[in-house]
Parts: sequence; structure tokens; C-alpha cells
Amino acid sequence: MEVPVIDLAAYLSAGEGEVGSEVSELCREVSGILRETGALLVKDPRCTVEDNDRFLDMMEKYFESPFHFKRLQERPNLHYQVGVTPEGVEIPRSLVDEEMQEKFRAMPKESQPSIPIGPDPKWRYMWRVGPRPSNTRFQELNSEPVIPDGFPEWKETMDSWGHKMISAIEVVAEMAAIGFGLPKDAFTSLMKQGPHLLAPTGCDLRRYGKEGTVFAGYHYDLNFLTIHGRSRFPGLNIWLRNGKKVEVKVPVGCLLIQTGKQVNPY
Repeated sequence: MEVPVIDLAAYLSAGEGEVGSEVSELCREVSGILRETGALLVKDPRCTVEDNDRFLDMMEKYFESPFHFKRLQERPNLHYQVGVTPEGVEIPRSLVDEEMQEKFRAMPKESQPSIPIGPDPKWRYMWRVGPRPSNTRFQELNSEPVIPDGFPEWKETMDSWGHKMISAIEVVAEMAAIGFGLPKDAFTSLMKQGPHLLAPTGCDLRRYGKEGTVFAGYHYDLNFLTIHGRSRFPGLNIWLRNGKKVEVKVPVGCLLIQTGKQVNPY
């Protein structure tokens, strides 16, 4: 099964006026896809191939930096909610949750996830995007960003790509709300000043390039919607609401959006 692609251009060009029948139908399609499968690909003319490539170029340069350099951006005292998370830190739930493993064994063979043999070998970088609340009880979610030395373009690149992806999510959230028969801002009004997170991951294929290596164990996201830019490497599998395993191929110029735990299925 191919993950459907939605072009956001028609919605964006409709402006703030009354939603026409064509756009209304597109909104119903978006809400239906999120309800039935939990995943869709979108094409947003504001998120260009050049934007994606500039972000990837910088992150590849960072992740190939020496181990000791990357550890300087590590903030374990903030639960790794900002800065870098080294390889071997994140323990996938599927490694230790026996009930989840039992669920895997009940799946058809072709849809069973691979069970990791240890902690994730990937690195992750946590970068918050957008305005923070002035008062918060969750300081680790709203701490000052960590910028590595030697990357003068870091903040501008991270903020630019992060804001563009959030803009795409906001459009999808508005379209889903309209498609579900809710007010247009039913979801976006709840997203304001949220701890929106850009969290690119990287893995050293020279050390962990063996076929079958699990970089990130089977999991579900806790939040509302997750958006992925296009990667230069294959290997991302997702599971639809019906339990079917799908290898995702993000076309050039597209973004992948998945529902998280905060979205209750209708």
C-alpha cells in the first residue's frame, strides 16, 4: 500500500475566505486518511527541496563530527530534552516490554517489527522551535537551545526548517479539523507555545551498517502530529492503524506526517 500524497497548494491558495467545495473535499480526505491509516505524505510549496537539502547537509556534517565533540552538546541533567542524545542512551520499549513483544508475535509474519538487541545505536539532536511560554513548570521542555561551536549557520538553519515544517503541520491540522466538522482552529489553538521539537537523528553506518540493524525500535509518538523531512537513506517502516507494516518512500519535495497518541481515532 502506498501512503497517499496530499498537495496543500489548493488549501493555501484559498486564503481566509469561505472554504469552497473542492477544498472542503480535500479536507475530508485529509481527516479520513488520518483517521483510517494515521499517515499521509504532503507537498507544501513553502518547504522546498533546497530547504530540506540545506538542513540535511548541516546535520550530516554534525553527526560525522568526532565523538568527543558531540558529547559537548549533551545535557543529561535536562533529560536530553535539548542538545544531543548519544548513541546507546535511548532504550526502545520494544526491547523490554514483554506485553509488546507478545503483540508482535501475534502479528502476521510480514508485519512483525524487528526486536532490537540493545539500546538504539542512533544519535539524536533536540532543538525547540517557536515561542516558549513565559511561565512553565516543565523547564527541561523549554530550556535554552544548545548550539555547537563551528556551525555559524546552525540556529538559522534549524529555526528556518523547523518553522516551515510546523507551518505544514498547522495547515494539515486545520484541514483535519474542517474535515472532522470542527472549528478550523480546533487543533491549532492548542498548539500555541507548545514545545515543538525538531529532532533529527543520525547513525554511523561504518560501525552499524550491518543489514538488519535496528536504529530506532518500534514505538509510537506521544504527541499530536509528527512530521518527517525526506531522508537520503531508506529503511523507515511505519505501521498503519490496521497493523499493516509499510516501508515509507518520501518523494522529493514531500513530507511525511503521522498521528501521535494525542489524536484520538474517530
